[in-house]
Amino acid sequence: MSSLQEEELFQMVHDFIESESPSPSPMSFTSSQVLPLNHQSTYLTLQEILGSVKDVEIDVLEKVLNYLRNMRAARKTTNLQKWLVMRLNMDGFDASLCKTSWVTTLSCLGGDYEYIDIMMKDENGGSVRLIVDIDFKSQFELARPTPSYKELSNTLPSIFVGSEEKLNQIVSLLCSAAKESLKERGLHIPPWRRTSYMQSKWLSDCQRVSITPFVTSNKEISKDNSADARSGAHSSSKIFKWTPPMVKARKGF
Repeated sequence: MSSLQEEELFQMVHDFIESESPSPSPMSFTSSQVLPLNHQSTYLTLQEILGSVKDVEIDVLEKVLNYLRNMRAARKTTNLQKWLVMRLNMDGFDASLCKTSWVTTLSCLGGDYEYIDIMMKDENGGSVRLIVDIDFKSQFELARPTPSYKELSNTLPSIFVGSEEKLNQIVSLLCSAAKESLKERGLHIPPWRRTSYMQSKWLSDCQRVSITPFVTSNKEISKDNSADARSGAHSSSKIFKWTPPMVKARKGF
């Protein structure tokens, strides 16, 4: 991520925290804006997906929001997501910085992406993977969106915390709506807005970079929780390969 992109991400997160509005407001219709019934159904489906939240997702989101509200230390680092991974690890989470990269094929344009993931245990002792993306909403922005698509994209959280299954449902729903929006505007569907490309960002093979802060005492941890940036200078990285479950793209994308 370039320094300009990093600065834009800092500003986006700052604006989000300042707004203090992590939850979207309910959808409302006026007499001058009557949206199609099929869009209302799509919107309700999206609301149902977003509304299905587990306690662990709430816990992680609250932690991330708390870190970002006190992110003066992160300003002294070169990577906001790396800093968040260190903070999550200091609080006992098995968090990593995930870097995906995929090659161009006949059906999908190549690209790369970065996000955070957390490996946890479920009630049966199995592994559960949570995806954390602090720049989630902007990934679905469109040029000249229709009112219907704008309503949907505005419903998305700026910071996403959830399972691969939930994320895949959102991607499939939004990409389908994006296709309709672009067609209605008479615009070509760019390859980076197709379902296969969007899924590849989070659901393709990734390198999990484990960033472990080196702290020796509770006193040092306390200092870091008070926005001490020194922990950023004591970290080590280990690369693991994560292979997600097979995901099939919707027809036509």
